[in-house]
Amino acid sequence: MMMTYGLFVFGLSTAAYQELQRQTDWRHVSQSRVNARPVHQFLGPGDDIINLTGSLLPMFTGGQQNLDMLRALADGGRAWPLIEGTGTYYGMFSITSLQERKSEFFRDGAAKQIEFDLKLTRIDDSRTELIGVLQSSMLRAITGAIA
Repeated sequence: MMMTYGLFVFGLSTAAYQELQRQTDWRHVSQSRVNARPVHQFLGPGDDIINLTGSLLPMFTGGQQNLDMLRALADGGRAWPLIEGTGTYYGMFSITSLQERKSEFFRDGAAKQIEFDLKLTRIDDSRTELIGVLQSSMLRAITGAIA
């Protein structure tokens, strides 16, 4: 396991990423002064964005269905915990974009290679209405597996 996002596990059999980029911002405002440099005030943390870039080879690794699972999580508009396989907890993140590129096709149009870019944005921990509920997600997963 490389990382988990809610109930989705990133790994070789699902969606292995080759690159993780993280950008964390802090907010500062500037106030102009006469005959002096501007004064700056720290307002607090800003955006925390993680980009995962990867390449899927459906013959050997995960395929389109895994990207569709990520899209389904994003459709809910909820935030889920992002935890690295090493145990590092990044916080509560929402998927804000997913881009895919397909190349090298089989005769039926299925792609031999799918590259993806996933953008996750950290939410404010106090925004509890955005936090995904594992109970309902687990219930859907169980009933889907039984059907």
